[in-house]
Amino acid sequence: MATISVVNMEGKEVGTMDLNDAVFAAEINEHLLHLSVVQQLANLRQGTQKAKTRSEVSGGGKKPWRQKGTGHARQGSIRAPQWKGGGIVFAPVPRDYSFKLNRKEKRAALRSALSAKLQDQKLVVVDELKLDEIKTKRFAEVMGNIKAVKPLVVLGEKDDTVILSARNLPDTKTALTNTINVYDIMNAGTVVLTKAAVATIEEVYA
Repeated sequence: MATISVVNMEGKEVGTMDLNDAVFAAEINEHLLHLSVVQQLANLRQGTQKAKTRSEVSGGGKKPWRQKGTGHARQGSIRAPQWKGGGIVFAPVPRDYSFKLNRKEKRAALRSALSAKLQDQKLVVVDELKLDEIKTKRFAEVMGNIKAVKPLVVLGEKDDTVILSARNLPDTKTALTNTINVYDIMNAGTVVLTKAAVATIEEVYA
């Protein structure tokens, strides 16, 4: 089993914790990581782009000049794509970009992401994150103490004091164990987990 140091909010080591190898020392599948990130970004796309083809632009019902004898190239409509104001070739139309991944693939990708962060020493476990009041300055101080850069803070249970304290900090995200995803994990500089979050993640993904 992999062992990781547990720190408090002051950044001091207060113990160690054994991590489940099935979750935090899994084989890193780069293909699944890529697929999972592409899926999340694709699912966020609105897909509302639209341009008109030659059949949709107005005008151009009449042939501009006769077929032969003018010295010009033959033309059938002034709304063909080569004309100014003409239609667009293979114009984009509204579409749904989303696609699905199997449940097993999603879970394997998340295990790969967590294992990659641990391997790169960009995963920090804190014994608890408790703030007396909503205070962005205090939250930033805690992140500085544990040397978390561009952190993704994963909580075991919802804590509005922590979530609201982190909200105004740039490049800082908070998540619950049931809302974490591969994109946020890979995009974060440091993944910060509470001990409670680690226990829940191991229970769900092991």
